[in-house]
Amino acid sequence: MLHIFHGHDERVEAGTTAFVRSVIAHASEPVMLTPITRKACTDHKEGTNAFTYRRFLVPWMLHWEGWAVFMDGADMLLRDDVCQLAKLFNPYKAVQVVKHNYTSRYPRKYIGTTMEADNVGYERKNWASVMAINCSHFAWRTITPEFVRKADPMDLLQLRFIPDDRIGELPVEWNWLVDEFGANQDAKVLHFTAGIPGIPAHSDAPMAQEWTDSLLAASVCTAGFKA
Repeated sequence: MLHIFHGHDERVEAGTTAFVRSVIAHASEPVMLTPITRKACTDHKEGTNAFTYRRFLVPWMLHWEGWAVFMDGADMLLRDDVCQLAKLFNPYKAVQVVKHNYTSRYPRKYIGTTMEADNVGYERKNWASVMAINCSHFAWRTITPEFVRKADPMDLLQLRFIPDDRIGELPVEWNWLVDEFGANQDAKVLHFTAGIPGIPAHSDAPMAQEWTDSLLAASVCTAGFKA
C-alpha cells in the first residue's frame, strides 16, 4: 500500500477536497492518505503553509522504514494513477523529485486571501513539493523534530541535508507547475503554485476547469446524503 502524506491548510480546505478526490479517482491500488495539518504543527515553525517544514519529518514519522510520497496536495490535482510512482522508486536514492529550474512569473501568491504573501524565489524552488521518499535511507536518520526546529529553512526546502548524488529525479509531469508553464495534457500532477483556482484572483489559471470539476464532483457525491 502506497503511503501518501499531503499538505492541508484549513484556510483553503477546498484544495484538499479536490486533491484527495483526484487521488482516489485515479488510484489503481489502495492508498493511505495522511494529511499534515496546522494543529499537528503547533510545536514546529511555520512557513507560508502549515506543512512547509513538517514534510521533512515523514521518515521520522514512519520510523525510518519503507517508502512514502509527500505532495503539497492543498494546491494540486492528480490526473493519473499515483500508484505508478512506485515503479520509479530507486533504492539507491534518499529522495526523488522533479528538479525544477525556473523564475516565477508571480511576485505575490494567494492574492486576496489571508494567506497572501511574497512569492519568494530561491534555488531548487518546489523540489520538495513532490517527493518520493526512501525513508530507510541513511540520509534521513538525523532528521528529527529537533533538527527541523533548528535548521535553516532554506537548507530544508533545498534538501541540502541530503548529498546531491542521493537526490534522484522524477519526470517533470509528476510536478507540473501549471500556472508557471501553461497547460500540459501529459501532466500527471497539476500544481497551482500561485494559488488554487478556487481563489478568485487565480480562477483563470491554465487547466483551472479540471480543478473545479474535481471539487464539484466531490460536492455532488455528498449532496445526496441526508442526516
